[in-house]
Amino acid sequence: MFYYLFSLLKDSGIPGARLMDYITFRSGAAFVIALLIAIFVGRTIIHRLQKMQIGEIIRDLDLEGQLKKTGTPTMGGVIITIAILLPCLIVGNLSNIYMLLMLLTTVWLGSIGFMDDYKKLKKHNKDGIKGRYKIVGQVGIGLIVALTMYLNPSMVIVENTEVINTETNRVENVIYEDSSSKSPQTTIPFVKNNNFNYSWLTGWLGDHAETGGWIVFVLITIFIVTATSNGANLNDGLDGMCAGLSGIAGVALAVMAYLGGNIIYSSYLNIMYIPGSEELVVYMAAFVGAIVGFLWYNASPAQVFMGDTGSLMLGGVLSVFAILIHKELLLPILCALFYLEDLSVILQVWYFKRTGGRRIFKMTPLHHHFQKDAGCIDALIQRPYRALAEQKIVTRFWIIGIILAVVTFVTLKIR
Repeated sequence: MFYYLFSLLKDSGIPGARLMDYITFRSGAAFVIALLIAIFVGRTIIHRLQKMQIGEIIRDLDLEGQLKKTGTPTMGGVIITIAILLPCLIVGNLSNIYMLLMLLTTVWLGSIGFMDDYKKLKKHNKDGIKGRYKIVGQVGIGLIVALTMYLNPSMVIVENTEVINTETNRVENVIYEDSSSKSPQTTIPFVKNNNFNYSWLTGWLGDHAETGGWIVFVLITIFIVTATSNGANLNDGLDGMCAGLSGIAGVALAVMAYLGGNIIYSSYLNIMYIPGSEELVVYMAAFVGAIVGFLWYNASPAQVFMGDTGSLMLGGVLSVFAILIHKELLLPILCALFYLEDLSVILQVWYFKRTGGRRIFKMTPLHHHFQKDAGCIDALIQRPYRALAEQKIVTRFWIIGIILAVVTFVTLKIR
């Protein structure tokens, strides 16, 4: 809204009329607006949820402090969703395809989570909507994003090429092609040339290798969106943990989008330049602002839980964002804790069935393992022997999340 209003006043001579041309200004505005909406509108939404008696149903899993959370309002992800959408509508460029895809992802996955929470609470169905329907929704948005990147002519990259001094064998300069190209390329960590083309995997197709590469890209996109969204959903079990980890990852991805959308910084870091992707910084600023505002109420002891409305959306947003800036193969580092939550459940179920009732962890998802005392459950991994306080677990997960974000950045230069 304001973006288009200011564009009309650009040549009017009014002081500040060109502010909306600057990504940094609009990103800062998006962050502040999202933060204020989450804090002030969030209070009203929480009171409304309390009046509607939309409280979390807690199963007794013998975890310290668990039953105290019974009745705490859930579906707080509505707060995050509103706080993301409104700033983007106010200061975002809605003609930008990257922004539109992020807004679609937010509404799409937020709606799936909302339906799941609604069925759990109002229909008294503890399982919510069936898991296969969630998967279909996640696959659907992954397919839409991947196909849009393949078909939309404005979603292109400008590949970086190194100029190497033959005497010193060092990179003297980085140059970019004269024209942009549409290619299934991404960034891969810890290799000399960190551009990786999926069509290299399908070289055996000959003239159809590029098409095969895009098919591989579509499949990987669907897998990453599904795994990250479910990982965040499983991680949402302790006050502030999922929101905090998502905010940390969001900051890292915002910086990467800013660097990849600026040809000067892209050249310095020797990474591919993605024209138009700088608009994603505005979206991610709103995303982080919404999470910080939500943490005002979600920090321990939580006054509201995000529910599936928030957690499914947060993971999906992070994955789609990374895919749009061609950094999806960095997610196993950046969002490693989400994937470990996924993996812990998969391994636990597999081992339980294979051994007739034994366990690897004391409890899954992984964060619950640290909330249980050893000895009461026959599990391969008993450490820690004493249950840890919830705040300690959350803080340690946050610290690990920060370390992972730093390592992710380091991969841009270490090759």
